[in-house]
Amino acid sequence: MTQETKDGAQGLSRRSVLKGAGAAAGAAAGSGAITGFPAVWSQEKKVLRYLGTAVNQSDDINKQLFKDTGITLEYISATTDDVTKRVITQPNSYDILDTEYFSLKKLIPSKNILALDAKKIKEFNNITPIFTKGELPNGKKIGDQGTAPKKVMFLEGKDSTAFAKGVTEWVTLIPTVYNADTLGIRPDLIKRPIESWKELLNPEFKGKASILNIPSIGIMDAAMVVEASGLYKYPDKGNMTKQEIDLTMKVLTEAKKAGQFRAFWKDFNESVNLMASGETVIQSMWSPAVTAVRSKGIPCVFQPLKEGYRSWASGFCVSKGVTGKKQEWAYEFVNWFLSGWAGAYLNRQGYYSAVLPTAKKFMSEDEWGYWMEGKAAKADIKAPDGSLLEKAGSKRDGGSYDDRMGNVACWNAVMDENDYMVRKWNEFIAA
Repeated sequence: MTQETKDGAQGLSRRSVLKGAGAAAGAAAGSGAITGFPAVWSQEKKVLRYLGTAVNQSDDINKQLFKDTGITLEYISATTDDVTKRVITQPNSYDILDTEYFSLKKLIPSKNILALDAKKIKEFNNITPIFTKGELPNGKKIGDQGTAPKKVMFLEGKDSTAFAKGVTEWVTLIPTVYNADTLGIRPDLIKRPIESWKELLNPEFKGKASILNIPSIGIMDAAMVVEASGLYKYPDKGNMTKQEIDLTMKVLTEAKKAGQFRAFWKDFNESVNLMASGETVIQSMWSPAVTAVRSKGIPCVFQPLKEGYRSWASGFCVSKGVTGKKQEWAYEFVNWFLSGWAGAYLNRQGYYSAVLPTAKKFMSEDEWGYWMEGKAAKADIKAPDGSLLEKAGSKRDGGSYDDRMGNVACWNAVMDENDYMVRKWNEFIAA
């Protein structure tokens, strides 16, 4: 997609939308829409109910947000699947939604979330082009199997349920964080190199392996294993046929019946506990969960694998029931989130922020070098809570931002045969 790619329905180019976004954001800042509100509102408590998984929910973020804007978040935590169910069945039970891009194929048809106006997002022009073009800031194209964010980032119009093929003013999710996921391992217990996804099903780790029990994500990890084992090559791992789903689940079920898996985890803390206790030595894992294990002084590696990464991305949108002042607070919150403090906080946990330049301003040169550039740390690397993560001289697993995000093989997805896939996945878990 070129800089001037047009959306047929809207006749808008990327350049014109983003110029408008910058101008509107500047005007909004001047009017106080971003930095504050008229005095008549000043005594009113600014509270937003925030629905999402625990990934971006943090007391530290909430405290800093209140300090900077006067907004307080009321966190509502749920599993990935339960977040989706709540959006569809209880749209008035939250204000801000933090969800993954792959969920949008389920959520947008419900008409329960509002399209956001790009012109009201101050940093929209600086959001990494992974979301708008499917490429790194350096221009390198990355893998787009599955629900790559660029496929579902824009709607054809404000009230449309159709995803736009090009850039429009109407955004489904304003991106918050994303990552390139791989397997977590305990190198102290494995004691040999791990280079391929196929190791997850290696009988050497019988009873010590785990895969996550979120069907639409777990099956993508399984597909990476199937391909790495040379059993089948998928045209698109993120949109399997029924026959491909059957093949994938057959491989997993045979491994389960042979006793390969210790557990099937559903949430962040469960994955941390399995790995920290040594109950598992290799498993599906998220980067900050590896960080959490290491912060306990336990060796754990987010292992780069030769077949590449399975990637994901999350973002903010707003419930259809949010209007008036609360909608203005929602935009103020999103603008604050992209302004740097939160991005730097999440980068220090191993995620990547949506707007890299603003996050960089809130990180030291050494932190940025370690987390983003693959450089050896000059000083000890600390977690957001100040605990020691890595000693001076350490390098990040997988290297730089360009190395990791440039090696994405597929994205989390919702398949056309999703109902069939979920049924087969549940049969596997029950087998």
